[in-house]
Amino acid sequence: MHLRKPSITEWLITLPSLIWLFILFLIPTLIVFAIAFKPPDPWGGIGSGWTLDTLRSLANPNYPPIVYRTIGLSIGTTVICLSLALPTGYAIARAPAKWRRILLLLIVIPFWTSFLIRIFAWKVLLHPDGHLKQFLVFLRLADEQSMLLYRPEAVLLVMVYTLLPFAVLPLYAASEKFDFRLLEAARDLGATPWRAFREVFIPGVRRGLLTAVLMVFIPALGSYIIPDLVGGPRSEMVGNKIAQRTFVDRNLPHASALSAGLTLAVMAPMLVVLMLQGRRRDALET
Repeated sequence: MHLRKPSITEWLITLPSLIWLFILFLIPTLIVFAIAFKPPDPWGGIGSGWTLDTLRSLANPNYPPIVYRTIGLSIGTTVICLSLALPTGYAIARAPAKWRRILLLLIVIPFWTSFLIRIFAWKVLLHPDGHLKQFLVFLRLADEQSMLLYRPEAVLLVMVYTLLPFAVLPLYAASEKFDFRLLEAARDLGATPWRAFREVFIPGVRRGLLTAVLMVFIPALGSYIIPDLVGGPRSEMVGNKIAQRTFVDRNLPHASALSAGLTLAVMAPMLVVLMLQGRRRDALET
């Protein structure tokens, strides 16, 4: 089986998107990588010449805990979002048409409010004098000395709240195209509801699942506003260090080196997935 070569018309249709990606994504990324090899300027700019000292400075012993925390919170956010989004996407896809529109509207409504306002709302809610803390103390699930704010758990909670719609929407789109008669056939063949869901539905929406993973994991890795507002110094992530090196220390090469490392960490799993998909496609064609 031979793949058909794209026609000139298809190339012309795709060209504006390629130019847009080239100018706004590829060129800025290459500039960031280049600045990582430049020395810092005493006045907060970029010095002349080239050096590897900036990359060597990433061996700072304070960085590994921050990197581990960033990866752990990003993976935890992704797992929790997928665990909640899978049944949510399934339920919305199975709902009647009129209820489906309402449920989708409820998923999208948070985007109508400013991102910062939503984060500050969580900060007020988790405040030591907030109603949530008082309610937990009333139920004796917490004491007066307990802190809900400025903890990694608070960062995880707010990140899940913020990124959950990005997992629900692609999984709903994949669920809507799924043939639910396959679940009924699996039940007729003796499968339990959970086994049919696990072995039939989940593989059937794997493309939406992969999209949801990327849509949640990548923004979680680069998050810095949420840890800064609800996490505090003990919940710093790599994004916070990049912002600190850029705006406080005025060390642009160091910030670029951190950004380049974060970019490579994001691109590596995507390249692995693309390679595996390419090998599977080649195996099917042969």
